[in-house]
Amino acid sequence: MSADAEPYTVRADTARHTARDDVIGLYRRHVNSGLARLAELTGAPVVVRAEGDHLYTAEGEQLLNCGGFSVFLLGHGYPPVVDAVCQQLRTMSITGPMIFHEQLAQAARTLADACPDGLEYVYLTNSGAEAVETALKLARMNGRRHVVSTDGGFHGKTMGALSVTGREVFRTPCEPLPGPVDFVPYGDSDALAARLTAATCVIVEPVQGEGGVRIPPPGYLRRVADACRSAGALLVVDEIQTGLGRTGPLWAVEEEGVTPDMLLSGKALGGGVVPVGAVVATPEVFAPLNRDPVLHTSTYGGSPLASVALRHTVEAVLREEVPRRTRELEVRLRQLLEERLAGCRHLVREVRGRGALFGVEFHQPSLAGEFVLGLQERFVVVCPTANALSTVRLTPSAFFGEPELEWLGRAVGESADALGKRYPPSGI
Repeated sequence: MSADAEPYTVRADTARHTARDDVIGLYRRHVNSGLARLAELTGAPVVVRAEGDHLYTAEGEQLLNCGGFSVFLLGHGYPPVVDAVCQQLRTMSITGPMIFHEQLAQAARTLADACPDGLEYVYLTNSGAEAVETALKLARMNGRRHVVSTDGGFHGKTMGALSVTGREVFRTPCEPLPGPVDFVPYGDSDALAARLTAATCVIVEPVQGEGGVRIPPPGYLRRVADACRSAGALLVVDEIQTGLGRTGPLWAVEEEGVTPDMLLSGKALGGGVVPVGAVVATPEVFAPLNRDPVLHTSTYGGSPLASVALRHTVEAVLREEVPRRTRELEVRLRQLLEERLAGCRHLVREVRGRGALFGVEFHQPSLAGEFVLGLQERFVVVCPTANALSTVRLTPSAFFGEPELEWLGRAVGESADALGKRYPPSGI
């Protein structure tokens, strides 16, 4: 969006184009009828194009993207990543796990070099959840069959990843799940340490994304790492949402000088162009797969396309100084949200954030839902939070500029004012 562009005009006519009805109809018949109902109830747009920080509908509407679940750290269609992927697509796109190629070797070196010292072996996957599955299998191969996770933590919805995801509403319909798994309060290092043995694997997020952008007390990760070392437990840090500069440092573990046994990455790792996940492990923990590589394989994991996307994404994050950008953006976002939420501050419990990852927690889930719809009416897309329905999450790109901040500020302010008038302090 150019600096002098008018951000938006609030949609007055909620009638949608026939093409949108056709798409939602196909969703209802062949994709998921529940999603179709949700789209109809919320008036969700159908997007046909994306570029930078913006999405576009078939009707020509321009939307500001503050959503995407931390995938679009570089925005949509970041040219160097797109160009590299397109060139690779014309050369060799998919190979299979037993075909050796330079792209995977270079990608693994690039990611390992960008991680804390001691993390040397890289296993590429097709998603964050698959990275979690790989880490849990590696833990078992190393004799750690008991897992400690955290309440509100989110690590995916495949069976292994679901077993360590801290919300019963997702786990219960699929039980029995792999175990044993113990859940402890997030941020309570003493409760976690009390569950540790030499047969334990701990999995934890530096900031809980789906848990409502929950930020632990200072020193929490350091205390967890020390407790794991004392007990002989393995430590897996899930940086699938927080990594690559999303929360300020290149990896959130760097703030407390922690090097886990395994670090998980994903979301933004493919530059918003190709899905990629990764496990980066110490040589000691990766040893079982070095001895027998066929114990765990993935047909598409580490494909030339994914490898090229990863390498160019990591290089871009470093070249564009994404950690610096997100630290600067944190100051602007915090100020913007605190000021523009004034119209409904009595309905807001807390504003939390690190870098370009922010959450606005309301007192009730219904208030968060109405706020999301208010932003949508003003052409701003944000994220729900799977494990904390009262929290609205914002995950803008690192390149969010003044025009985008102006657009977001106006939309937040108008949505907050409308919500505050609907539910005045006297009516609570």
